[in-house]
This record gives sequence, structure tokens and C-alpha cells, in this order.
Amino acid sequence: MALGVGRDQRKPRIGVTGNHRFWSPSWFCIRLAVRLAGGIPLRISVKHDQDRDSLDGLVISGGDDIHPSLYGGETMPKADYDQPRDELEHGLIQYALERGLPMLGICRGYQLINVALGGTLFADIRGQRSQTSNFGTILPRKTALLVAGSELGQWLGVEKLRINSLHHQAVDKTGEGLAVAARDLDEFVQAVENTQRNILGVQWHPEYLAYQQRQRKLFQWLVTSAG
Repeated sequence: MALGVGRDQRKPRIGVTGNHRFWSPSWFCIRLAVRLAGGIPLRISVKHDQDRDSLDGLVISGGDDIHPSLYGGETMPKADYDQPRDELEHGLIQYALERGLPMLGICRGYQLINVALGGTLFADIRGQRSQTSNFGTILPRKTALLVAGSELGQWLGVEKLRINSLHHQAVDKTGEGLAVAARDLDEFVQAVENTQRNILGVQWHPEYLAYQQRQRKLFQWLVTSAG
């Protein structure tokens, strides 16, 4: 994860993907978290363009379900899909992989990084939960168990972490090169990492928990790796 990477005098420029709506709480919260970590956040959406060559790192943020055509799944009748965003973010992930840019995936974004690397998803886990609730909340009401020896666990300095949950899809098969870094009480994957390629993905939304030091450390990891 290049946790000790230094940075030059120029602040790292971090592209932040998301929806294109004016009122986007996720964007405003991630923007603040990146700034607090010492980076310059740059909004990217189907209506917000940025020069890819100017980016030092990427946040692929949360949002609507990923279209199942990307991982060989079946469409859900009541699901919300955003295929233009899928296409934009999938292209950015491939660009980052080719250029070696560090990436932080959040919820949908972490799932899409997994899919881009050949992984698959559970389209809907609500009927498979037994130890955790289907209730969605931005509050830290659930628990992630960090995998022993994971870089994420070492970076955060804990064996378990209180997290929030706004998802009903989850990683099934992990993509090429990704290692599981955390699971929840139902054994669903909650974080993945690739230390050689500076990739970290989490199923929860740390931007809504940025008042907690350990959650801010995820953005600090990205900005440090991009420096």
C-alpha cells in the first residue's frame, strides 16, 4: 500500500467520481475528507469532466447498483441502474490500473473495481443476512472484522471497526489480485486490497464517518499514496 510514500510540495490531485446532481451529499463529504487529508478533490461525473492526465489518485464513490451485464448477472426488476456512469467509471478504473494510480473504492465504487478486475457480485444479499440487519444507515451500527495480517488492519491499528451500511449488493468472487481485508458478521466481504497496485476498497461509507479519526485515515492513505 506504500504507506510510507512521501509527497512533493504539490498537493495530490484526487479525482472523485459520483453522480452528476447538484445536491450530492457524498461528493461534499468526500471533498472535505480529501481536503483534510491534504489532497485537492476534483469532481468527476457524466457532467463534470477533468483532465485524466492531471490526476494523482481516484476515489470511486457510492451510488446506484452496477448493471449486471458487467459481471454476468441478471437485472433486478426494481433496481436503479446508471449505465452512463458505469461506463465512465469503468473507463477511469482501467486508466488508473494502466497508469498505476492509487484508488479508493467506496460501496458501489469498491464493487465496480472488483468487477473491473474480473470479480462478481451478489445482486441482492438482503435474504442472506442473519447476523446483520438490512436496515440502511449512515451511522456506525455494524461491525467489520479486519483480516489478520491485512495492510488495512495494520494501517488502522485495529482488529474490528464500527461501520455504516447503505448497500444490498456485495462482492462475491474477488477480482484478480484483490485480497479480502475485512468481513462482516455474516461473512460478507467488507474490504479488499491490493498492496502492490495501491488499491483499497471498502463496502461502507467512510465519508459519512469522517468525524472519526480511523475513518479519515482511509483518505489519508489515498492522498499519501498519491503524493
